[in-house]
Amino acid sequence: MNGLVGDYPLTLQHLLWRGERLHTHKEIITRREQGIHRITYPAMIQRAARLAGALRRLGIGPEGRVGSLAWNNWRHMELYYAVPCMGSVLHTLNARLHPDQLAYVIEDAQDQVIVVDRSMLPALERIRDRIPGVRQIVVMSDDRQPGLEGALDYEDLIEGESSEFAWPNLDERQACTICYTSGTTGNPKGVLYSHRSQLLHAMAALAADLVSVSEQDVILPVVPMYHVNAWGLPYAAGLSGANLVFPDRFLADGQVLCELTNDERVTILAGVPTIWMGLLQYLRQSGKRLPTVRFVLCGGSAAPPVLIEGMDQVGLTILHAWGMTETSPLGSVARVGSWIPEGTTMAARLSQGRAGALVEVRLADLSSDSEVPWDGESIGELQCRGPWVASAYYKHAGPDRFTDDGWLRTGDVASIDPDGYIRLVDRTKDVIKSGGEGISSVELEGLIMAHPKVREAAVIGLPHPKWSERPVAYVVAGDDGPPSAEELREFLEAKVPRYWLPDEIRFIDEVPKTSVGKFDKRALREDAVPLTGV
Repeated sequence: MNGLVGDYPLTLQHLLWRGERLHTHKEIITRREQGIHRITYPAMIQRAARLAGALRRLGIGPEGRVGSLAWNNWRHMELYYAVPCMGSVLHTLNARLHPDQLAYVIEDAQDQVIVVDRSMLPALERIRDRIPGVRQIVVMSDDRQPGLEGALDYEDLIEGESSEFAWPNLDERQACTICYTSGTTGNPKGVLYSHRSQLLHAMAALAADLVSVSEQDVILPVVPMYHVNAWGLPYAAGLSGANLVFPDRFLADGQVLCELTNDERVTILAGVPTIWMGLLQYLRQSGKRLPTVRFVLCGGSAAPPVLIEGMDQVGLTILHAWGMTETSPLGSVARVGSWIPEGTTMAARLSQGRAGALVEVRLADLSSDSEVPWDGESIGELQCRGPWVASAYYKHAGPDRFTDDGWLRTGDVASIDPDGYIRLVDRTKDVIKSGGEGISSVELEGLIMAHPKVREAAVIGLPHPKWSERPVAYVVAGDDGPPSAEELREFLEAKVPRYWLPDEIRFIDEVPKTSVGKFDKRALREDAVPLTGV
């Protein structure tokens, strides 16, 4: 016997209704070269309707693909609403991908129209002759000058369209957006999200034990809108009625972020650790503070203890989270449990937290795939499943990343304590195997970055004839100049087993970053000089 409740489709079209009827006083705010741009939710949705009409006129039908190559701004938000709600699929493109990978994902996703910020045009021009499936390019600019032969201007395109678009009825399992993994090994793989998954993900972000987004919040997503849909925050804001503040192309500018946060009274910041390291440095140097911020959502890679402690010192609380493109990305959040005694909360905060509601996790032994106990010490590959966790990649790429019983193999090595707190040890491909023992590059990096003279550190394993691999640390000095290699080793000796100590410490100007701001260890390995004397 079925329950007597409405079979209400869980689609992003619900955000259209809420934005038009309930969020009439709420705004999407964008920092531009010329100043601040403001638009209300209802006005943004009217423009999204015009955009949908224009895209339909360009031949984008049901399940048609529209690529977006854009910064965090209000026009990109219009694409977030228009394309999925008209029954098509939005493909957010990462301009920082290598040209070969960018061309690959555009053709693999079968993008027909690409809407691009004019400042990002060079990335598209480099590959224009390699994307034959793209029929039309639309350029977003303030002066209505596309700057590319054959391209259309965004504002001209939507100007003559009606704001009364006939939004079609959609199935909640219909695809709405596609994001590609960062492609650290091989070609990027597509993760195709459904309306149901994204609406449920947005609802989860409103939960008090997860991100706790509410109508009273002002959210500044520093995480790019091309990176896992800006962690779903634009849709969580649309569901709750929170104001959104977009930094446009000024994602990594500490001064701009500080000014925007204080001027707009931002309550939630969201981004990867490298962004917050830069902001922390700016706050320390300038003496400025951000009193309205409730917390700083930090994900993408593990935040080192020195970052969490440093942010505490300037009055900002880091809320550690874990997720990936395949998990939409909300997987776990490090909320401190009510049973944890005051004064002993740092271990929980440094963890990746506990699985969010509707997400299930388990640990699998790295060699046998048997389940590993939650004792806080045993390690295994973290696997997960849930209603916004991918069940397969687009076009069935990478089938080995999914188990026969429906779990995602995350590639993260972790332990889980009896209370369910997940602690990442490393990526499976980054664990350094030395003399039969495993060395966590992530933990070693965090310890090195705790040294007061170190700004950044990345650790990789290099081949060794006796030990298989040995750790090598790449270190970026802080403002007070570099420590000596011997000074760093002495600093580490009391904190790690002797076999963990890096064989070499190499000082560099900057750790290379991936397109989404993570340390690019593959680039370090490719350029690494072999161990001296090996």
